[in-house]
Amino acid sequence: MSTIFSSAVLHANPLGDFEAHGDIGTPKLAGSASYDSADQSYNIAGAGTNMWFGADQCHFAWKRMQGDFLLRTRVEFLGPGVVTHRKAGWLVRPNLEPDAPYADCAEHGSGLTSLQFRRTKGANTEELVLSITNADVLQFERRGGSFVFSAARQGEPFVSCELTNLDLGDEVLAGLFVCSHSADAVEQAVFREVSIVLPAKPDFKPYQEYLGSVLEILDVQSGRLEKIQASAEPFEAPNWTPDGKSLIYNVSGRAGGWGRLLRFDLATKQASILDTGSGLHCNNDHVLSFDGTMLGISASHGGPSQVFTLPAAGGTPKQITPLAPSYLHGWSPDGKWLVFTGARSNKFDIYRIPAGGGEEIRLTDAPGLNDGPEFSPDGKFIYFNSSRTGKMQLWRMKPDGSGQEPVTNDGFNNWFPHISPDGKWIAFVSFGADVKPDDHPYYKHVYLRLMPIEGGRPKVIAYVYGGQGTMNVPSWSPDSRRLAFVSNTRLP
Repeated sequence: MSTIFSSAVLHANPLGDFEAHGDIGTPKLAGSASYDSADQSYNIAGAGTNMWFGADQCHFAWKRMQGDFLLRTRVEFLGPGVVTHRKAGWLVRPNLEPDAPYADCAEHGSGLTSLQFRRTKGANTEELVLSITNADVLQFERRGGSFVFSAARQGEPFVSCELTNLDLGDEVLAGLFVCSHSADAVEQAVFREVSIVLPAKPDFKPYQEYLGSVLEILDVQSGRLEKIQASAEPFEAPNWTPDGKSLIYNVSGRAGGWGRLLRFDLATKQASILDTGSGLHCNNDHVLSFDGTMLGISASHGGPSQVFTLPAAGGTPKQITPLAPSYLHGWSPDGKWLVFTGARSNKFDIYRIPAGGGEEIRLTDAPGLNDGPEFSPDGKFIYFNSSRTGKMQLWRMKPDGSGQEPVTNDGFNNWFPHISPDGKWIAFVSFGADVKPDDHPYYKHVYLRLMPIEGGRPKVIAYVYGGQGTMNVPSWSPDSRRLAFVSNTRLP
C-alpha cells in the first residue's frame, strides 16, 4: 500500500491557532498567553479594570479572520478570583484600539453568561444575558452582520441568543480574552477544545462541494478531546480497528467523488490506501467484523450502492447484496450475518443477509425511514434509527426483527447508534429541529451524545460542526474508552 497523504501539522505555531497576543488598553498589570501543544490548551492571564463603558482593558490572543466563522471552547477559571465579575471568553473586534466596537461572549466569575457589545467607537457597552449560568462551553458564531452566542454546561445542550445588525467590518481580530475587572489583580483561565471553524457558505451545494475534515478522538470518561489530523481533502466515518492501532475511513469530495478507503496509523499519523479492488467507489458506510479479519463496504461501479466484503487488510471484494441501493452498517458478533439499509420500491428499511451472500431478509416495515442498524456485542439486539413516530429516534429489535421498541424519545433527530465493545454505552449523533427527520446532511451543528445501554437521559459528549460522515459507522476504541469522529471546516 502506498501513502496517499500524511496528517497536516496541527498547531505548529507557538500560539497554536492564534497569530499574536497582547494587552488591550493600558492595564496596570501585564497579561500573558501560552499554548500547550501536548494538551492542545491555552492559558491566558489578564488584568484590566473593566470591559464595559467606552473603553476596554484585557489580555487578548487573536488571529485575523474574514467572513463567517464559528468559535468554540471549553473554559475554566484558575483560582478563586479577586473580583466576581472577572470574565473570560471569545472576543471579536476590528482592531486593538481600546474604544473600538466589538462583540464578546463570556463567562463571568459570578456565573453570569452574556454577550456584550459596543456598536460604535467609544460607545457604552450593551449586553444580552443568557438564561444559563456557570456555563463552561462557549460558542460564538458570526453570520453576516449577526452574532450568535451559544453556551452550555458540559454535557448539556446549548442555550443561545442572537445579536443582529452589528457591522465590525469584513476583516476582524477574533480570539480569546481574559479581563480581571480589577486594576490590581491578574486572573487566569485555561481554554480547552478550542475550535475555529470556517463553515459552509450560504450557497453551498451538497454533494457537489465539500469542506475539509478534522479527525478527532474523544476520551469519553475524562472529556479530553484531541485533534489528530486535518486535511483539505475531505474524509469521513472512521472505524477503529480491533487491535486499537489504526482507523479506517473513506476519502470523498475533491478526491474525485466517493472513492477510496484509507488506513490511518495512529502511531505514525500516516494514511495509506486500502486495496478494495479496481473500479469501486466506496462511500461512508463501511464496517469491520467483530474479530477484525473482514471488512464490509458499501460501494458502486457508478450505479447505486451495493454491499461487498473483503479481507480487512485489503483484497478482492465479493458482492453480497443482489439488489441496490444497499448501505452496510453492521456485522453480527459471530460473523454470520450482515445488517444493512436498503431502498426497495422507494422505501428505506433494514435487512439482514448471510455474510457469504444469499437471500436478504426484511426486518422493518414501519412508516418513515429506518436506517443505521448495528448489532450489540452480545448479539441479542440490533440497534437502529427510525423516523416512524415523527422525529428520528433510536430503536432496537431482536435479530429476527421482532420486539421493536424505542430507545430514545426527545426533541432531537438521533442517528447511528454505536454500542461500546463492553456493551455498556450507546453513542450517537443528534441533529437539531432545523434538520428534517429523514435527513442527515453535511455541515450542521450536531451533538455527539451518550447514554447507558439500559436507558436513561443522554448527555452531550461533544459539540461538533459536522453531520454526514461525522460518525456514521462503529467508531469506538476496542477498550470502550474513546470515540473517533470527523468535524468539518474550510481548509486551504
